Amino acid sequence: MTFAVWNIVADKERKPVDIATLLGVPIGVVGLAIAVVTLWKPVERNGVELARGRAGKLAGEVKKGESRVRRQLLGSDVQRINLTYVLHSMSERAATAPPAGRTFADGPATLPDVLEYYRSTRPRRLVVTGAAGAGKTVLALELMLALIEDRAEGDPVPVRISLAQWDTDQPLTDVLAQRLAEAYGWPAGTAAGLVEHGMVLPVLDGLDEMDPLRPDGTPDPDAPRARAVLEALNTYQDGRNAGSLVLTCRTAHYDALAPTDRLIDAARIAVAPVDADHAVTYLRARAIDTPRWQPLIDHLETQPAGPLTTTLSTPWRLCLTATVYHRDGDPSELLHHTDGHDLDEYLLTRYVPATVANTPNPRGYRPEDVHRWLHHLTGHLTGAPSTDLTLHRLWTLAGTTRVRIADIILTTLAVAAVLAFAFVGLIEDEPFPTTLFAALAAFAGIASFRPTPSPNRLRITRGTLQRGFKARFWAGLKIWFAVGFAIGVAMLVSLEGRGWYALAELFELQLNIPNAFPGIELGVEVGLVVGCTGGIMAGLTGGFATGFSTWFRVWFALGLAYGLGASDFGSGLMGGLRLGLFVGLVFALAGGLIGGFVNGLKEEPTTVANPWAIVRDDMAYGLVIGPLAGLMAGLMVGFTMWVRGGAMGTVVVAVVGLVVGFASGLAGAARRYGVFLLCSRGKLPFRLAVFLDWAVTAGLLRYSGPSYQFRHRELQQWLTRHPRP
Repeated sequence: MTFAVWNIVADKERKPVDIATLLGVPIGVVGLAIAVVTLWKPVERNGVELARGRAGKLAGEVKKGESRVRRQLLGSDVQRINLTYVLHSMSERAATAPPAGRTFADGPATLPDVLEYYRSTRPRRLVVTGAAGAGKTVLALELMLALIEDRAEGDPVPVRISLAQWDTDQPLTDVLAQRLAEAYGWPAGTAAGLVEHGMVLPVLDGLDEMDPLRPDGTPDPDAPRARAVLEALNTYQDGRNAGSLVLTCRTAHYDALAPTDRLIDAARIAVAPVDADHAVTYLRARAIDTPRWQPLIDHLETQPAGPLTTTLSTPWRLCLTATVYHRDGDPSELLHHTDGHDLDEYLLTRYVPATVANTPNPRGYRPEDVHRWLHHLTGHLTGAPSTDLTLHRLWTLAGTTRVRIADIILTTLAVAAVLAFAFVGLIEDEPFPTTLFAALAAFAGIASFRPTPSPNRLRITRGTLQRGFKARFWAGLKIWFAVGFAIGVAMLVSLEGRGWYALAELFELQLNIPNAFPGIELGVEVGLVVGCTGGIMAGLTGGFATGFSTWFRVWFALGLAYGLGASDFGSGLMGGLRLGLFVGLVFALAGGLIGGFVNGLKEEPTTVANPWAIVRDDMAYGLVIGPLAGLMAGLMVGFTMWVRGGAMGTVVVAVVGLVVGFASGLAGAARRYGVFLLCSRGKLPFRLAVFLDWAVTAGLLRYSGPSYQFRHRELQQWLTRHPRP
């Protein structure tokens, strides 16, 4: 704009059309920039209203997902046990709540159901405790589904979090947003907005799973991770009030904590054992041939306080019993197993075979194989605080060193085979240098090595390049404007004005201005040009510097290795240095551009359907980004070979593009998962995700957002102790 004004002022004889042209170009550019920014700017709406609208969609997603989990916990059956619970007395800082309640109304309203009970609690902070298998998680799920079904606009949506996943260094708000992103596929910013506006009610499941037991099998009173969570929850607020939440924990673990470490401003309820009447009602409803069950039912009815009735007083054991004897067997066998541990061992021994027999099994899984595979998977959880089986993190189960070495070897051999086919089979008249051939294959193999590859997700939207663009643009603009300004001033000072007049002549500016003022003007003009250019480049290529440096080092080494292959060491060294510098710079430019652009197409993995989606999305990302990076790398290779006097042509472009796409694009979590399956042959099925989904259908596992979990901790522990059926 400044140049245009100066040009108009300097030339008094310019025609109006010339003046309009000079002014029109910069004005048009500025208008285009404003239009682009306006199009990119999202429509501003009230944050609270926007969060409320999104909460309705979230409620539907939570209902769908948690209904599936509830069905899995009930043994893929619709029959429920109406649990009762009583208020546990607390001396100080307790919430007010009714003295007792039940899961759902099934008769005269003598006790409030779980929804009415929770809404009567002030403040709405509830701790659900009970024995192992007492139905704490099921009760929490019943409450969640009831809250969603009776939800009014503006009410928060209950979201369940397995506490074993919580990194205690994170605040609860970050954990909630992360859960929405991982389990329901919400963008990070949208998820954070829902949490910020109070549209999420945390349901925190399994405080007892955060810390390991002591050597004698009793809960640890110190429990550092559990105490850290309770400390965070005690400071969790919703405005000026204590934040609403639901927490579940086994009774023994919660009682082991010091009174000062427990949740304050909360009502603690204890899930009561299932009485004989409810146990009989449940077994009758689950039975498909009542006469076979009659001896056991008669025993429970005639001895409501007997040892077996007491042992079968948890929903977990009742569900085990109903599953084991669903189709065949004699339930009266349980009359000889009245001890809790003995009964659990007896039922769990028969649980996997009964589940396989009761579940549609199109792939013909054998009970002994199912047992062996599940036992092997428990090794991933032994000694770990988490209870989750996440596909892309399972590779350590086959041995970290073994999988990494296998990954490198398989990649190197695959790349070598492709290169050999292309350069030896297709281009016999121009043999490919053996040194560079081996170096390329080895480099591809080493490039596949990542200690802990994290999955990626490809998501191209209108905001793909906008994410992070503004911050990088302004950072680049400030840096490069300063550089341009310094260059402009230095031009005037060092050339004593000749630099300014040369630039003025370039723009046809016949000016005669003293040197004092143009130095600053020139600095501003050059700074704007260089700054805007540098800012745009920085915005589009966030990873340019890192990519440039990495690719330069690698390809300089490859070029040097090629030169050293000559018979004369001296000429080989010089030729290698020249080739290394040339190839390194060419590939560094390409690699930097690719790295920066590709970073704009990358997102953290999310999944809504099932845990396999994480690996699938990472594979899709590699299949798209691999050819994109391979195409540019192939063009660079073809150009380099052409400069060196070769005639590789399009074959080199295609083959090297394929190699780079294989070695770089898929060198992530998806391929590491595939190598893990190859290293686990005989211990796990090759189609592991298909088996795990079947195990969820069978009721052996359950979904937990982007992961799998064993349906019950007792089942996991029993499988850990029993490697063979």
